[in-house]
Amino acid sequence: MEPGVWEVQARVERFVEPALLLLLAEGPRHGYELADLLGELSPGDQPDMGNLYRLLRGLEEEGVVISEWGTDGPGPARRTYRLTEAGRSLLDTWAEALDETRTLIDRFLRTWRDRTGRDD
Repeated sequence: MEPGVWEVQARVERFVEPALLLLLAEGPRHGYELADLLGELSPGDQPDMGNLYRLLRGLEEEGVVISEWGTDGPGPARRTYRLTEAGRSLLDTWAEALDETRTLIDRFLRTWRDRTGRDD
């Protein structure tokens, strides 16, 4: 990268957690399905499967999700994850926090536009 040229990616840290909770609120899902759907929520940012399964295990240890082995489909058994009531409560908390963050970002962008005269 050239001096004075920066690559900036505005990211919400840990966004994969609320996105994962939102997908599980829609119904039980297995890991690869979650990975595909997470990629749709955040295009160009496909989650690492190892990290995804570590996050799911951590959420399960906290009582936010539960899992079970499913053998009802063709092929090998797959672990299916489901949101608990504690998970639904955590999803609501994430939504409130993200809404507050959006308010801050909107305020920043309005101020930036006002002060710079830019409308990008």
